[in-house]
Amino acid sequence: MKKLLITKKEFLMILLGTTILALGINWFTSPLGLVTGGLSGITIIVKEVSVETLGFEIPLWVTNLVLNIPLFIISIKQRGFEFAKKSLWAVGLLTAALWYTEFIPNILKVNNDLLLGGVFGGAILGLGIGVVLKAGATTGGTDMLATIIKFKHTRFPIAKLMLAIDAIIILAGMMVFGSTKAMYAIIAVFITSKVITNVLEGMNYAKAAFIMSDKNVEISEAIMQKIPRGVTGIKAKGMYTKQDKEMLFVVVSQKEITKLRELVREIDKAAFVTIADVREVLGEGFIEEYNSLA
Repeated sequence: MKKLLITKKEFLMILLGTTILALGINWFTSPLGLVTGGLSGITIIVKEVSVETLGFEIPLWVTNLVLNIPLFIISIKQRGFEFAKKSLWAVGLLTAALWYTEFIPNILKVNNDLLLGGVFGGAILGLGIGVVLKAGATTGGTDMLATIIKFKHTRFPIAKLMLAIDAIIILAGMMVFGSTKAMYAIIAVFITSKVITNVLEGMNYAKAAFIMSDKNVEISEAIMQKIPRGVTGIKAKGMYTKQDKEMLFVVVSQKEITKLRELVREIDKAAFVTIADVREVLGEGFIEEYNSLA
């Protein structure tokens, strides 16, 4: 029993993530026939085909459970139970969520608008998957199938395997629902990936500046006093001049980057400045202050 335990925080995150994911499927992708890849895409295809061929509808949660069972058996045999423990919880909770969210009325009705369905559906799917991944789990499906194939054929990159599997599922969806819905499904996939990235990498966007100047002391003092932000001096060497120099490194919020540019320009118009995006900033004092400025 001890092996099955996860922390309370992990359980709540997985429960929240799978519920959001199931809402996205039941509210948007399934009703509109948007096959976005993954096992969720297969469940939508099976649901549609079963009505036409068998005369009754196979629920999404049944297909999700049936397809994940062999994947977990193989994965556990390959890598051991610890590898699949959190994902086992996620799949179990997602299967339950696909059932109980059927009874939750859609408060974001898009009717038959495929664009709205693709945008909102993709965003909700991405949020749900992102929360589950944050808990250190996966929802099984194509990522687990990719790891199984990777285990046997190590030369295949796992990202390309997942892409190939999802592409096959989307093509199957196109055969069932038509090319128009397949194209809107691809829009949903793109949005899903972007939202997952934002959830995993954080929303605390900032800017990192690398400054090369002959007036580093004046620039660093101006930054620390007028913005204010801490500045780090990094040893550097000009490969053309072969001279040792000092490069300044500073991280500021997006709203502060304009002020930083102005300060550097006022002090040294010849300064060489490189500005890069920072997805997440960790460190005492920065997050709290940054959030108040953003």
